[in-house]
Order: sequence, then structure tokens, then C-alpha cells
Amino acid sequence: MKQFNILVVDDDYSVTTSIALLLKQQGMRPFKASSHDEALAILRSEIIHCVIQDMNFSRSTSGLEGLALLKAIKQQNAEVPVILLTAWGSIELAVEGMKHGAADFMSKPWDNEHLVRTLETTLSLCKEQQRDELQRQELDELYDFSGIIGCHPSLTKVLQTIGRVANTDASVLILGESGTGKELIADAVHNNSARRAKEMVKVNLGGISSSLFESEMFGHVRGAFTDARSDREGRFALANESTIFLDEIGDLDKSSQVKLLRILQDQSFQPVGSSKTLRANVRVVSATNCDLNEMVAAGTFREDLLFRLNLITVHLPPLRERKSDIPLLVEHHLNRVSQLYGLEPLSIEASAMQWLQQQPWPGNIRELTQTIERAILMSNKTHLGLADFQVPVPSESTSDTEALPEVGSMTLSEMEQAMIKQALEAYDGNISRVADALGVSRSALYRRLEKYEING
Repeated sequence: MKQFNILVVDDDYSVTTSIALLLKQQGMRPFKASSHDEALAILRSEIIHCVIQDMNFSRSTSGLEGLALLKAIKQQNAEVPVILLTAWGSIELAVEGMKHGAADFMSKPWDNEHLVRTLETTLSLCKEQQRDELQRQELDELYDFSGIIGCHPSLTKVLQTIGRVANTDASVLILGESGTGKELIADAVHNNSARRAKEMVKVNLGGISSSLFESEMFGHVRGAFTDARSDREGRFALANESTIFLDEIGDLDKSSQVKLLRILQDQSFQPVGSSKTLRANVRVVSATNCDLNEMVAAGTFREDLLFRLNLITVHLPPLRERKSDIPLLVEHHLNRVSQLYGLEPLSIEASAMQWLQQQPWPGNIRELTQTIERAILMSNKTHLGLADFQVPVPSESTSDTEALPEVGSMTLSEMEQAMIKQALEAYDGNISRVADALGVSRSALYRRLEKYEING
């Protein structure tokens, strides 16, 4: 087994000694340095696989010494990863360090188990980045990517990244337009990790109001608030030793972002109404269709939270950029619908397939699958032609006033409630399809479900 050499840099002797002892217990070889020059000298004379570095080396807490050392390390050896140590109140220093090439950051005082996991993740990522790129067939032989259809180079690149990082504990941020399959990628991360024996916990942050965020995520104890009739475990406690998927992370309000950052920083939390601090060993995967960098620039998303989430970032391409995958997707969903409804084997004419490949698909794979399913159910055929896909969808607006309730018989709110309930029934509670049918985002639909107390 390879022995890793780890350099610990801190002017506090108790810190370097404590971490060095911990590293020895993990079978690693520690090196200690208390100054800028001593650290660089060790890096010149020894093969160092990772540096754990404090951000301050004097009574000043500006962090300038730490940044100067980080820059010098990267200039001397750009490949060596650096993990920063900083006080919770100085997270902005760590964010600045990440901009200058640091691999990760942790707050003082640290938790030994969390420090070891962070170090192992950093070392694993460096090892995996050296692997050769694989094609889709080779990837499928090594990993479980079931349900992810396509072999376009842009998708294969995403799967290569997922394959490399899945078995680490690195946080993964999945970016992509609505309907591109971000949840499938999150499933792939978890299913190919060492945590796959325990079910992944999925949370749609767009559906949680700010007033309920702490209770939902961290749990509560009996009597914490009016309706707290019993203790309840939060999502992070449920995800202990597993993966938590934070969908629609871009919908999180600023106050909730601070609370989320704290648990991601040291993996500790307190249930609402409790003074007891709990810990959660959780791997975090998040997703959004928002441009988080633009949100950071606009001041609506915390930059330190973004750096905590995006240790690994994958960009899912829209369907219009991987049209060569459309035939594969069509065949897959023809088989799926056939099995779902107990139909005879389904096929499609070449002209219809060509037409499907020419469409822009603003709703991406979700829109394509709905189009296929609608054509099958409306045509009642086993061999679909071009005409079956070009049947105009009835307009929402109609001159038939009999289709609407009599004026004065219902309020707009009552009509909205009725339409939501009707759509939920029509689509068997599938939130994504209901949201598309009603022309709203999933987060907006969740807010309406909460407002009208409708169980989705």
C-alpha cells in the first residue's frame, strides 16, 4: 500500500503535533513546518502528496501570510493539493484561498474524522485525475450508469468525471437546464460510491419554505414549536453514512444558505429546540438549473457556500447539443412505454425519427419523453409515423366558455387549487410533469402545494 507524505504547516506547535499524530495513526508519513521558508524547503527536498496549511502565521488574522505561502507552493509545485485551515469567522479567507488554487478548506477546531475524510478525498481525486479517458462502452463495464442513455462525447465526458469521483467523498455540483437528467447523474454518483448500500436521501429545496428549513434538514425535538408533538430526525441525520442530494440548490434563500454552510463546513448540527450537537457523515451532491456564478455576483448566493458545494462540477449538456443521442433515447423510451402499458413492441418510421432529431427541445429529455408517450397513447399504434408526432396539441385557451366555471362561482385561488389537483391526478402525482403541464417551475409548484395544503 502506498504511503502518502503529508506536510502540515502551522506556527502553533500543538496543531502540527496533533495532526501529525493523527496522520501516523492513518498510516501516513507527516512532515511539520512552522514557517513559510521551512515549508518550501521541505517541498523542495521531499515528495509531498498533500499540504495541510494554516492561513495565519502571526497575531495578525488578515490571512495574507497564508495566501502568500499558498501562492508560493503552487508556483513551486502546481500539482500538489493544499487543504486550508481557518477559523469559522474567517471563511472568506478560505474562499480567497480556493480562488488561488486550494483544493479544500476546513475550520478550526477540526473534527479528526472529518479531517481524515477530507484528506482521503483530496488524495483520491488527485489519483483519479491521472486516469485515461474511457469511452461509453468501457465506462459501462466499470460503472453502473443504468438509466443514462447516450454516447455523445459531451455526455461521455460527464460520465468520465462521475466515474472518477464517485468513489470519493467529494461534493459534486450538477448544472444543467431543466429536463436534462440531473437527478439521474446524482443517482449515478451514489450508486457507484462506497455509500451505495444505504439509500440516498433526496431533498427538493425549492419545496421547503425558509421557516421550515431547519426542522426539515436538522430535525427537531418534541415541544420545539407548536406542532412538534414528537422528536423528528432531519434529512442530514437520515443521510448519515450515505449521500444527500440537494436539488434546486439555487432556490435556497440567504438565511438558509448560512445554516446549510455551517453543517457542510464541519458536518455538525443541532436539532431545533435541542442543545445537543450531532454529527453526520454525509456526502453532498447538489443540482440546479441556475447560474450560481451570476447569483454570487448579484449577491443572492453565498460565494463560500458555492465553493463548499462545487469541489467537482459537472455541466449536463442540453439535448439540442447532443442530437445524435436522440435515436437512442427514442428507442429506450419506446421500450419503456411498451412495458409500462403492456403494449406490443413499438417502432418508429425513419421520417418521424428525423423530425424528432430536428426539433429544438427546450424542455430537453423530459419534453422528448412526454412527446413520445403522448404520440403512443393518442395514436393507439405500434408503428409510429411522422403524422403521429405532428398532431397539434389542443390550446389551453378556448372559445368554449362551457369548459370554464360560471363567472362568480369560483375565485382565482379556488380555480388554481382545482387545476393543480386535476393535474396531480392526471399525472399520478409526478411533480415534474405536473409543473410542465401547468407552465410553472417545480419550486413554484411546491410553494403552491404548501400554500393550499395539497399533498403532492
